[in-house]
Formats: sequence, structure tokens, C-alpha cells
Amino acid sequence: MRITSTSCICPVLVCLCFVQRCYGAAHHGSIKVTRNQTKHVEGETEVHHRPKRGWVWNQFFVLEEHMGPDPQYVGKLHSNSDKGDGSVKYILTGEGAGTIFIIDDTTGDIHSTKSLDREQKTHYVLHAQAIDRRTNKPLEPESEFIIKVQDINDNAPKFTDGPYIVTVPEMSEMGTSVLQVTATDADDPTYGNSARVVYSILQGQPYFSVDPKTGVIRTALHNMDREAREHYSVVIQAKDMAGQVGGLSGSTTVNITLTDVNDNPPRFPQKHYQLYVPESAQVGSAVGKIKANDADTGSNADMKYTIINGDGSGVFSISTDKETREGILSLKKPLNYEKKKSYTLNIEGANTHLDFRFSHLGPFKDVTMLKIIVGDVDEPPLFTMPSYVMEVYENAKIGTAVGTVTAQDPDTANSLVRYFIVHNTEEDRYFTIDASTGTIKTAKILDREETPWYNITVAASEIDNPGLVSHVPVGVRILDVNDNPPELAREYDVVVCENAKPGQVIQTITATDKDYSANGARFHFSLDERLSLNPNFTLRDNEDNTASILTRRRRYSRTTQDIYYLPVLISDGGVPPLSSSSTLTIRVCACERDGRVRTCHAEAFLSSAGLSTGALIAILLCVVILLAIVVLFITLRRSKKEPLIISEEDVRENVVTYDDEGGGEEDTEAFDITALRNPSAAEELKYRRDVRPEVKPVPRHHPSSSLDSIDLQEFIKQRLAEADLDPSVPPYDSLQTYAYEGHRSEAGSISSLDSATTHSDQDYNYLGDWGPEFRKLAELYGEIESERTT
Repeated sequence: MRITSTSCICPVLVCLCFVQRCYGAAHHGSIKVTRNQTKHVEGETEVHHRPKRGWVWNQFFVLEEHMGPDPQYVGKLHSNSDKGDGSVKYILTGEGAGTIFIIDDTTGDIHSTKSLDREQKTHYVLHAQAIDRRTNKPLEPESEFIIKVQDINDNAPKFTDGPYIVTVPEMSEMGTSVLQVTATDADDPTYGNSARVVYSILQGQPYFSVDPKTGVIRTALHNMDREAREHYSVVIQAKDMAGQVGGLSGSTTVNITLTDVNDNPPRFPQKHYQLYVPESAQVGSAVGKIKANDADTGSNADMKYTIINGDGSGVFSISTDKETREGILSLKKPLNYEKKKSYTLNIEGANTHLDFRFSHLGPFKDVTMLKIIVGDVDEPPLFTMPSYVMEVYENAKIGTAVGTVTAQDPDTANSLVRYFIVHNTEEDRYFTIDASTGTIKTAKILDREETPWYNITVAASEIDNPGLVSHVPVGVRILDVNDNPPELAREYDVVVCENAKPGQVIQTITATDKDYSANGARFHFSLDERLSLNPNFTLRDNEDNTASILTRRRRYSRTTQDIYYLPVLISDGGVPPLSSSSTLTIRVCACERDGRVRTCHAEAFLSSAGLSTGALIAILLCVVILLAIVVLFITLRRSKKEPLIISEEDVRENVVTYDDEGGGEEDTEAFDITALRNPSAAEELKYRRDVRPEVKPVPRHHPSSSLDSIDLQEFIKQRLAEADLDPSVPPYDSLQTYAYEGHRSEAGSISSLDSATTHSDQDYNYLGDWGPEFRKLAELYGEIESERTT
């Protein structure tokens, strides 16, 4: 089968995929193109020429974006078996067959019915076959071929990343690379110049340039200054077809910003400044601002201000505000108009971040002169000292002078000053002050032991201008006088053991004095000399502000005397010396051998009996246990005598318990067991003795013969039925129990219940032959037998 293409308008198609084959070869499945074939014109005889060499190829070409009204002719399929009589049918299958590509099944002509886009699909793979129209049998094997979409320049270049924002430092050298832009073209780069892009600059000259092949943007001028112009908008164009006329183009915008470098030194707008500062300005406060201008931004504009010289460098200081880049002038020392009326300062402002590439543009600092004028203000009085400390003895008379404060008007007018105490607390009312002289005096009697120090505030104001007031703190220390006698440091509990030895230390005592240590730090201890010599105890001064109490004799007895009193005299070393007398109470106690106190006072009689504390505790515990047992026993006895039925109204579901043991065999009133053993004895209905019946008894008559023959089990059933019908029985859940042991044994009963009513045939006379040990038993049974006989 041969494939003839009439779309070979481009010589490139001839050299794409041709494979030369032998002349005249017509193998099945081959696709051939012959150059000498002519169309047969109707009515003319077909002219046959000698076949020339054919070229085997397996692809067609079709132009994209075909806009014509008729389908685009692609090529022709032809089989060697086709004689032109219409007996051969051509079939086309594969991608787009029947939808995009259609074939004339008689002639084999292939047409494209739709406009194709190479950027969406570059080629289509199809299969062709020739079959016999009558038999539908294939005349040749199926052949595969490709239809390629031929590209045209229908896509303009595009900048996918635009618009661009980029920065470049100012003052950069010419030719400094800024940015590389890239445009893409969707056309086929292997066919023609449709995808060959060339770059050019439409806007941004003469500041920037672009490389036409690479798209690299560069600076085109020297020393581009940010302070002159900061932002640039550059438009770059990309055009295909190598920039030729008729090519498609696309453009993008590149926004370029010049970044700052430190190429501008700071400059003060003026070389001379003047500042007015009142003399009342507070130390540490800001009194003025100064600023040097810098055209740079960011850290390149940071600067530091310093005072390089001038007569006010010791009075003023300057610091830098990092936010506003201003110099803040502050006061280091107070101003005094009367002493100095003006100051001169030389202030320097210098950049802190230098770029040595631009050092030739410097120096990067500037100096200005600042003159400060001190303003005169009416100031409050000024005390001669910032604070005062005064002293006065306690117990001083009211009106005693403590000290004097002095204040003066610092102004040239030198006005008179008036003094007064600011009464903020109660402490201020212990003193008064002379309004004219400033002398402080006592207003109350002072006690150092109560308040050793007073803090008061004295104010001074000008008589001509009372609104101007100054204050000064005054501390008053109260000096001590020896007005408090010494006393024992605490209450002492002195104990002496009965087995104490002579000269034994039983207690060490100390003293205290409310006065200052200079008036009583040394204490002297002694016994009252006005009293007779104490035969029991003595005192020894240890000369370290302590004293020891010692025994004078051997052994003490609590039974004779259990408490002793020892007066002690204590004196201090003040001027004049003061003394006081205190009495120690000494108790006599029983002690262990190692000196530990065992007991004192009321427990003495137990100790003489030889009972220790442990023994007393054991005895007390036994007594408590016995009392507990007695109480428990009484409680149990009382709980047993509680009534059987608590309430007459509520007897429902109560279990009635009888705990009586009965009177033995001779107690016939408690329960007559004969009624169970002898049914004939219970022929009459017996009612309970503890409940009065509400209905009269109904007599029941039973023949004697039936009573004699009735069985005990039947008797119990009768009693059960009577209990169910009897209204006088305990109600609801009361329980009556009858024990049935069965029929009477042939051997008879061995119980003693009927022994009182039956006679025994046994003879007990043999008991008398058992000896004197059984004499009493024989006599007892002999008397019983005689009673029965009687």
C-alpha cells in the first residue's frame, strides 16, 4: 500500500524519515510515495510509465491553527491492490480517527476536520488498513503511521515571575548586576525562530541596561545616589522570531530600589545655638534637645553626641535618643543664677557606623556651639545643711532647747525666713520651734525607754512669699539617764532536791536593765544584808552579770518544809547606781540519783510508800478498766428487762421471745406436755392466758372412741387449723411450733416428764446394800416409795 502526501510544501519534510528501498519492491505493510504517479482523468486512457524508485516513510504533517472553511488535506492512502473500481475499502483507526481525522474509504484521502494546537498535542498515532469491500477481508496487513502537528508562531513570550521587585546599593559601579529575567515561549524551539527570544529595555534608560540574549539587567550609570532618586521602574520586553519584524513580544516591569549606604556625613543646621534654662531646674532632668541632620537612613544615620569642651561640661551632660536621633541635654549639677549666669558648650555629632569606601566624602561628624543662659527665679529658702541630727537627755524639762536649724533666701533680695514644724505624726508634737530663730525645744517629757529616736520635718518659707517652702529632715536622739533599776531577766522556777549536798549550784540567774548599756551594763548580786544569815541557801556573784544559788546544808525534807523564799538584791553600775530586790521561790522535790526531778508537792505521801509514777499510772488504769466492766455489766442487765412488745399499736412483724426456763418437772402450769402425749386430755379448746378472747368458746364434741384412736400427727394438724381460725392468737407473723417425733415406741418412753404421773415397778431396796456411801440415796428412794405406797 502506498501513501501519497500532497502537503510536502517544505523541503524539510523530504529529509525527515525517508528510508530507501529497492526499486519495484511492493512488500505488504509498506508505505510508499511515488513521484511519477498522475491522476486519471475521466475519459482519458491511463498512461503507464515505468515506476521509479520510491521512499518509505511513516509520518504526515499538518499545520496547526488551520482556519480555512474546508477540512485541511493531510495525505492519501493507496494500496497496490486498488484498481480504481471501488473494490478496496480504506479504514483509519487510532488517535483522533473519525473525530479529528477522517478518510475517504474509496480514494484513501485523509482530511483534518478541526483546528489543531501543537502546544496541546504534538502528534497523533494512527493505523491504516485496506480490505476487500465485498468480502471484508484485509488485502494487506495493518500499517502504523504518525501525523505530526507542524508549529506556527502563535505564542508570545511570557514572564512567569513578573513583575519583579529588586534592590541594588546606591553608588554602585557601572555594570553591576541587578537581576536576570527569563521569558518562556510555548512554540516549538526546534522549528524555525518561533521560540527564539531577544530581550530589550523599553523604559529605564539611561540608568539601566539589559543583555539581549541572557536577560541580565545591569546599572548603566556611575554613582547613582539614593538621596537624589530612590525608586526606578524598568520595563523589559522579550520578542520571539529573534527580534525580527512580525515576531510576537511580551513585557514585564522590574521595580528597582536603591538601598542606602553611609555616604552622607551628619550636619548641624546651625553653627551656633542658644538655650534658656531656669536655675530651678531639677538635677537629672532634661533641659534641651539638639539634632544633626543625616541624609542617610537606618543604621547609616545613627550618631552619637558628645560635649568635647566648654565651661559647662561639668554641669551638663548629653545623651542620644536612638529613636529620634536627637541629643538630649541633661542637668548634672544645680544651677545658681547668683553665682553663674551662662555656660558655653561645644557639641559634636558623629556617625557610629562608617563605610570606609566613602571616607573620601568625610569627615562623618560635625561640631556646633551651644550657649546656655541661666534664668533667675525666686527660690525658696535654702537650709545650711541637707539634714540635722540633734540630741537631748530623757526626762528633760519642758522647753529644753534641743538644737537650731538655719535657712537663708538664696536670692539677691535676701528675704526674712519663717520656720515651722510639719505635724504629720504624733512624734512631731513632742517638739516646738521658734518661728524666727529656728530653735527646737521639747514640748513633753521624753522617755528613752519608750521612744529612743524622733524624726521630724522642719519647713522654712519666705515672709514675703509664703508659697515658696523648703523642707529639711531633723532627727532627735534621746540620750539615756539611769532611771530604771535592774530586775531579774525572767521568773525562775528554782528546785532543790531532797538529797542535795552542801555547796551544790541549784540555779543560775541573770538580770536585765531597760537603760542604755552605759548606765547599767554591770550588775551586782547579793543577799539582803539587813536580814539574818540564811542557813539553807547562799548566793555567789559570778561577775559576768550572772549569779549562782547554792545550798548551805545537806538534805531537805518536803514533809518538814516544801517551799523556801530567798530575797536577792540586784544593783547596776550607773550614775547614780540603782538597785532592786527580788524574791526567789525554791521548791523541795524528790529527785532521782542522777538529779532528775521525780515529783514535788502533793505526791510526797505516795513516794514515802515506795510507789513510783509508773505504778500510780498502772493502778489508775486498772481502776478505769474495772469501772468499765461494771458499767457494761449493768447495761447488759438492763437491756434484758426490756418489754416483749414495745407498743400495743405496732406489733406487726415482731418476734416475741420467751426466755423463761420453766419450773422443772413439777411446774405443770408453764406447759402441760401431756396434751401432746395424750390427745384425749386436750378435747376442750384452751385459750391463751395472756390474751382475753373476744368470742365465746365453741364447744367441740368428739366421741371418746375417736379421741382414743386419733394419731398425734392428726392432732397437730387440728391444732394448726384452730390457730389459723382463732382471732385471739398473736397476729400476722407469730410462729407456733409443734414437734412431732412419731408414734410411741414399743419400748416405752425414757423421759422423766411422766415420772410424776406414772408408777414405777422398780425396787430400790438394793441401794441399802451398797454401803454407807449410798445410804442417803437409799433413804431418799425409800421415802419416795413409802409416799407412793401411802
